[in-house]
Amino acid sequence: MCGIVGYAGRKNVIKNIMTGLKSLEYRGYDSSGIAYIKDGKINIIKKAGPIKNLESKLNYNDDASIGISHTRWATHGRADDINAHPHKQGKITIVHNGIIENYDTLKKELEKEGYEFKTSTDTEVACAVIDKLYKETNDMISTLSKINEVLKGSYAFNIINDDIPDTIFGIRKDSPLIVGISNDGNMLASDIPAVLHITNKYVVLDNYDIVVLKDDSVKYYDRQGKEINKEIKEYNNSLDTISKNGYDHFMLKEINEESEVVKKILNIYTEDNHVKNIYDIRKYKNIDIVACGSASFAGQIGKYYIEKYANIRTNVYYASEYRYQRNFFDKDTLVILISQSGETADTLAALKLAKEHNIDTLAIVNRRDSSIAREADSVIYTEAGIEIAVATTKAYLAQVIILLLLAIKDTKEEYKVIEDIKLLPNLITKYINEYDYNAIANVLKDKEHVFYLGRGIDFYLSMEGSLKLKEISYIHSEAFQAGELKHGSISLIDEDFGVVSVVTDKSISDKTISNLKEVSARGAKIITITNIKDENFSDYKIEVDDYNEVLNPLTVIVPMQMLAYNVAKLRGCDIDKPRNLAKSVTVE
Repeated sequence: MCGIVGYAGRKNVIKNIMTGLKSLEYRGYDSSGIAYIKDGKINIIKKAGPIKNLESKLNYNDDASIGISHTRWATHGRADDINAHPHKQGKITIVHNGIIENYDTLKKELEKEGYEFKTSTDTEVACAVIDKLYKETNDMISTLSKINEVLKGSYAFNIINDDIPDTIFGIRKDSPLIVGISNDGNMLASDIPAVLHITNKYVVLDNYDIVVLKDDSVKYYDRQGKEINKEIKEYNNSLDTISKNGYDHFMLKEINEESEVVKKILNIYTEDNHVKNIYDIRKYKNIDIVACGSASFAGQIGKYYIEKYANIRTNVYYASEYRYQRNFFDKDTLVILISQSGETADTLAALKLAKEHNIDTLAIVNRRDSSIAREADSVIYTEAGIEIAVATTKAYLAQVIILLLLAIKDTKEEYKVIEDIKLLPNLITKYINEYDYNAIANVLKDKEHVFYLGRGIDFYLSMEGSLKLKEISYIHSEAFQAGELKHGSISLIDEDFGVVSVVTDKSISDKTISNLKEVSARGAKIITITNIKDENFSDYKIEVDDYNEVLNPLTVIVPMQMLAYNVAKLRGCDIDKPRNLAKSVTVE
């Protein structure tokens, strides 16, 4: 959520900043802006809307020496030109990711001291705080060492000081920030894609690290202002991971990459049809799975598998609620945190709560060096590669596979289940290419309301299918346990309603089919994704292969994704960057 790019270099400063900023569009934003130094003076340009609005106001030939930039996802104040970052107070100009929780109190105090505010943002208040502290210390390292005593909340700052026009300062707390290192200049950014056009060498900043960045040097300091050394890492994947490679959308590219993701997971975490190099959950009596969005729906499938094969009581909780409920922690409890980005703010907060109670924590994340990966006791990487589309596809499937491997480790079913999973890559390719999803998508494209129905694990799959449809097509969609629909919500069903049902569990399929007939009797057109071949219980069918209770649910995932993708495409939606959404939700 939000993106930061700062650059100090010897050439093409504005172009390099904007290239980095465009690479972070996937994080979600509603405005953008840039501040750069030219001839010793600061220039600030910012615009609401897509980055192209900002770009139209820029002169790429301006001979800038350093600059900072930002894509904003509005939290305080409207998404407009005024509230867009960067912000300036006194000698300080900043961009900011995160939330300053005590900004209102600070704003009132600063106004009494003569500061005037042009925006509704918490960021302008933070800017004034830094300016005030700098006036007192006349030293930026001392200033940044003190801000944690004043600011409550989360932040990643890029800062320019009028008195030091060749330098960018950075600091982070609970919001990611990395440094890109190169011979042609150095960068400060929210995420690795923003620096890859310059360098594959990067440094991950820890909480309260302070960085002083110039075109030919980078220095690091701890929260007491003492200079420290940081490890330089290398990103070894291809730039192809952040390009579409000929696909119409990143989402479609990433769906097509799912077969390779499954192969990679099997290569890393299995050998001779046995699970290896993965955490052992069998010493626990209780497991709490904590996650948000699609990751929580992957967790629901994980709960199904863990209880079935590992026989461990498992509960799934939304991370945003976890800290505010009664939790029954004990030494026999494991908390599993699932996050694609590894920076999800609510999930990170839940992790810290578990650690405060000395409860073992296991992270399942996609991004190495992320905050959750570094803070959890143990971590399993999903190895899905960079995912650009906001709506997750390959990372979600990877989470499901990892949870399944955790469940079957050291069980009598282990050998057979892995044999089954090995079939999945070819099935994924088959399901992407075999069906005319466009024809079925036409049934849904003009609907205002859609229900996804299922029972048991089919319901858990329906939850993700419904989310995928609503987030990229903007159709109102809800998932229901098929048997619950008649306890109130069936009153909404009429001939204008769309219904999608997942039916793979044959042990309860008769009951699900009975529920679908009740819906059909009220005029709704039904699309089923099913492995039941002969019986006619829907108007439109996406038929998947029939294997067994482990593999059958996994075959449904890609057809659900392809259906949502094609509906959104028919509706002309911005599939990779849905409105109001962000890839990495770093605010609570």
